[in-house]
This record gives sequence, structure tokens and C-alpha cells, in this order.
Amino acid sequence: MSVLPGTEHQPHARAVLARALAREDAAGRPVPGDPSHAYLFQGPPGSGKRTVARALATALLSEGADGTALDPAGVATRVERRSHPDLTWVRPTGGIMRKEDVDEAVVQAVSRRPFEARRRVFVLESAHAMNDTAANRLLKTLEEPPDYVVLVLLSERPGELLTTIRSRCQIVRFDPLPEDDLTGRLQRDHGVDALTARACARLGLGDAQLARTLAGPEGAPMRAAAEAVARHAVHAVPGQPPWKAMSEAAAERGKAAGALVEAEAKETAERLPDRERRRVERNAKDDAKRVVRRERTAALDVSLRLCGLWFRDAASVALGAEDAVHHVDRVAQLREDAARSDVHRLLRCVDVVDETRRTFRRNAGEDLQLDAMSVRLAGALARR
Repeated sequence: MSVLPGTEHQPHARAVLARALAREDAAGRPVPGDPSHAYLFQGPPGSGKRTVARALATALLSEGADGTALDPAGVATRVERRSHPDLTWVRPTGGIMRKEDVDEAVVQAVSRRPFEARRRVFVLESAHAMNDTAANRLLKTLEEPPDYVVLVLLSERPGELLTTIRSRCQIVRFDPLPEDDLTGRLQRDHGVDALTARACARLGLGDAQLARTLAGPEGAPMRAAAEAVARHAVHAVPGQPPWKAMSEAAAERGKAAGALVEAEAKETAERLPDRERRRVERNAKDDAKRVVRRERTAALDVSLRLCGLWFRDAASVALGAEDAVHHVDRVAQLREDAARSDVHRLLRCVDVVDETRRTFRRNAGEDLQLDAMSVRLAGALARR
């Protein structure tokens, strides 16, 4: 194997990981792979980090302990199902990766030699979610791993990882997917038309995961709610601004995420002894509260970002730069809004929305802040 699946649009990942793969020399003789002991896959959500981690695990686990090639198709199937004995895949519990998550699964497990393959592979999703205790436990493993161990950390927020952890990993950069490629994927995977797919790809701002959400069932109401808030301000519609739909949708998303955390913890707890079960259930309640808050705030941030992009697109239309708009499937409506205002007022609205987003990250009371934002938008658009 010379190119890992998933790296076709990731030149840095393709170049860095080529050395890890088994290959042939100029004389056609097999050359074993030479992977680093630890990689940090960093890049925006949806850029393919998880896909390439699976492909790398498949490639490494397809090499037997004696150097013979194992059945790559069979290995790939077991990697996909997470059932390969030499693969450990760790995900945060409730959005947080605790010491318990990495201790037995990674720190203790690295001392056990591979069962079938030449190596053991450990993949840690959302590695930035490790708390300090977990990170320090993992650090000891990163400092002196056995020669048969390969650790792969995945993160879209690498700046939140300990510097000492980043410094002990080989960095593998993942770039946002090209717009045309992402547009095509959205059409194939979600059945949306070409114009809607391109709008969702642009509105994701490099986040392919968000673009997929916007192209899916949640996307249309999310976009409509954000557009309603922006257009209500531009058209000076009397009455209560329509931000409540945006707020309620975010609250529902938060509750759903919290319920999922509790359900997963309950399923895990049922298999544990009483003492461990109580610990898991107690942690789950705390985790669920954090997840509800985080997901609600994240959903509101996405909605406000869409709202800000609407004002920015309207300003682009007013400048005659329609090629630069993100809402490419709503150009007629953007023209209407551009005709009712001017570039400077519309850009002031972008600033108002951005400031509200920053405030959300610092303080609670989102409904009060949304109400205040509506007042400020009206002031920014008022003709003096």
C-alpha cells in the first residue's frame, strides 16, 4: 500500500504517513513500515482524521509478527467493527476523557504484546477532551512506549492538549476538504440538489461535519431560524424578534445530548460491580449537565454564525460581489436585503452578532443576550 485511503486530499498526511507503510524497494523487495510511536492527527471536524486513523490501523495490523502479510480485507473488517485484538479505540465518556478511560485501555494495555500483528495500535478520539489527570497518565506512556506500540491521537482543538503531549507526537495536519469535493459528497450522501449542497459546503467554513449537518434533516430548520432573525432586523418587522425558535432548538439539542450520555453510562454501569456502577452513574450526572450546556451553547453559536454570514453575504451583494456569498441558494433574498440597507450598516450587524457569540462563551443567560442582540441589530440598521 503506497497511499492511505482518505489522504487523497490531504497532502501533508499522505507525505508524513507514507513512511509508516510497508512498501517495496527499487528491486521489488518488501520493506517493512516504519511508523512513529505516536501521531497527532489535527484538523477541523469532518476533515477525515477518523477515516485515515482506521486506514492506518488496517495497514499496520496487516503485517504479521513474523513480517508476513495478513489478509488486509479481513483486518479492515475487524478494524471497522473495532473487534481486532490488537486495536484499542478510546472515546471520551460524556465529552470528557478521564483517567479511568485511558488507564486500563491504554496505560496498562501497552505492556501486553500484540496477539496477531507486529504492532498494537491505540486510537484516542477527541484527545483534547482529556482532563489533566488523564493527560499526565498518558504522558508517561508517550515518553517510553514499547517498540510495538503506535498511538494515534485525534483532535480538532490541539491547542487544548498539554504542550508536553503535543511535543511527543508527530504532527499530521488535516486541511478542510476542497469545496467541490465536499459539495459532491453532500449531494451523494444527503440527496440534496447541487445549489443547496454548495451552500452547505460554504456555510460550514471548512468544517465538513457542520456542512453535513446543514445538508441533513436538522439543517433546513437551523438555517431558516438564523435567516429569520437576520431578515426580521433588516426589514424592521414589528413585534417580538424570532430568536426564540433558535434558542428552543439549541435547548432541545442540548437535552438530547445529555440524555445520550446518561443512556450510555447506564448501559455501561449495568455490566459493572456495585462500587464501580455507582461511580459511573455519579460521573454521568455531572457529565450530562456539562454536555447539555456545551451542546446548547455550540448549537446557538452555529445559528449565530449563520446569522452573521447572512449579514456578511448581504453586504457582499451590495458591493456587487455575489460570487463571494455563502448562501448561494438564497441570492434573490440577499438582493432584497441588500437593497434595503447599505454595506456599512450590514457590516455593523456582523460585528453585533460576533460580539454576542463571544459573550456566549463567557456568560450564561443566552435568552437575555439574544434579546439584547435584537435591539442592537435594530440600532445598527437604523437610518440616522
